[in-house]
Amino acid sequence: MSMAVAERENDAGDDTGELTDGFHLVIDALRLNGINTIYGVPGIPVTDLGRLAQARGMRVISFRHEQHAGYAASIAGYLTQTPGVCLTVSAPGFLNGLTALANATTNCFPMILISGSSEREIVDLQKGDYEEMDQLAIAKPLCKAAYRILHAEDIGLGVARAIRAAVTGRPGGVYLDLPASLLGQVMDAVKGEQSLIKVVDPAPAHLPSEAALNRALDTLKAAKKPLIILGKGAAYAQADDTIREFVEKSGIPYLPMSMAKGLLPDDHPQSAGAARSLALKEADTVMLIGARLNWLLSHGKGKAWGTAPKRFVQIDIDAREMDSNVPIDAPLVGDIASTVAALNARMSGDWEKAPSDWMDQIAAKRDANVAKMAPKLMNNAVPMDFHGALGQVKRVIRENPDTIFVNEGANTLDFARAIVDMYKPRKRLDVGTWGVMGIGMGFSVAAAVETGHPVLAVVGDSAFGFSGMEVETACRYNLPVCIVVFNNNGIYRGTDVNPTGGPDVAPTVFVKDSRYDQMMTAFGGVGVHATSTDELYRAMSEAIASRKPTLINAAIDEAAGTESGRIGNLNPQSVVGKKK
Repeated sequence: MSMAVAERENDAGDDTGELTDGFHLVIDALRLNGINTIYGVPGIPVTDLGRLAQARGMRVISFRHEQHAGYAASIAGYLTQTPGVCLTVSAPGFLNGLTALANATTNCFPMILISGSSEREIVDLQKGDYEEMDQLAIAKPLCKAAYRILHAEDIGLGVARAIRAAVTGRPGGVYLDLPASLLGQVMDAVKGEQSLIKVVDPAPAHLPSEAALNRALDTLKAAKKPLIILGKGAAYAQADDTIREFVEKSGIPYLPMSMAKGLLPDDHPQSAGAARSLALKEADTVMLIGARLNWLLSHGKGKAWGTAPKRFVQIDIDAREMDSNVPIDAPLVGDIASTVAALNARMSGDWEKAPSDWMDQIAAKRDANVAKMAPKLMNNAVPMDFHGALGQVKRVIRENPDTIFVNEGANTLDFARAIVDMYKPRKRLDVGTWGVMGIGMGFSVAAAVETGHPVLAVVGDSAFGFSGMEVETACRYNLPVCIVVFNNNGIYRGTDVNPTGGPDVAPTVFVKDSRYDQMMTAFGGVGVHATSTDELYRAMSEAIASRKPTLINAAIDEAAGTESGRIGNLNPQSVVGKKK
């Protein structure tokens, strides 16, 4: 029998039977559905759940903080299309994981947050239990679905519902509440095994109507300056060959959002990434594949989109996304893989590709921008600036295209989006829709665990501060993670001063010339202090080749950054009392 068992006497006291409990049923339910890794932080009341899961052959990756375990689970879901699982203790641990759960829902990453909790009868009467909190009520507004399991015989059902909710339709986060008494509940092992559910077809295909498909193709045929925008939903779909066939068959230039970079290589002749401004302003028809017209695309209107009238074609699994900011002329409500395959089947061999003059216009602008940027990326200034340092990151990724690139920060993120080319899908992981800080170490650990590929995490010193202790996690599991901290002594820049002349430094300034590399050596990893582009390149190359946990403290000119990166317009600044 697959479940661990105990023996018990029946009511007559003269017979024995096999028992199981809530701990084992949760583990069996997850394993039955192909979930073999748990990210989390042990503690009351889930400590034994992690121990027993490991004993059953599951991989249990224990973090130093629940938020980063949650980020790891969320990106595991994105990379695998199977919900990543984060396990936390009750109340404070649950709340720490909740940020990651909400971020997963916003970014459409399938994830299940499983938290221990107090008993209902205590919570409802507010008796004052250990870490008492109505966690289900708190979680509900921040995720796709939330369930509480009260009886051991319902564990299989609860896990199945959580899995299906996380991946069906638009993926997202799900909360699963496990009161402490549930885990210790005992039941007949045979009945327990029979209560488990293997989810069948958890994310069924969904095709748009024939009329919708024809309308979309007619809209594209009529375009003089069409543009395709690929979002991270297109990368999540893992329909790489299908999407590439559509792009190349249509002949339409494409613009990848940051986590869609590499779905088609950034050096593809139809890539408009280096001509983004021109493409958005001049396009007359825009097709969105797995991308949303949110703030990252200026909501589909305004200065960034120019004055040319636009028509929109959009593929999205959720009909409510259509017309969210601008009218969608040709909505395609369906999953990306099925929808794009259907479009390919309807594009005849004599399909007329995008006009050559439009492609030439894009190519000319792209080539001019690349040529203009090239000298900046080759500079060897000491201290390094963002362009020179990222020029070496670009070089390392080109030489190691299977490496997963994790990126966060303000300037570190914004410059890297435009500079570092990707060549394979799902190799760039970053802050996504919310732009949330602190994802770097969780994403890095999970990317290494789930794929086995080396990870290069390039993060700002401010971003690193959110999750820096997780370098111990990378060392503990001996993961092939190389972290590069772009250290410019502060948030945005390290040059601000206290206007009063008092002893406190400015709010955006850190300890000058901090040695983050020594944190890594403290835990047995490799630490490198890089002050030049040559040192940075060598250190990154050696780290990827060695697969040893490495942290490179890259000294960046503290004056090199800009306020709020490239989204300074979102950071209001007071003008009261300032000289004009």
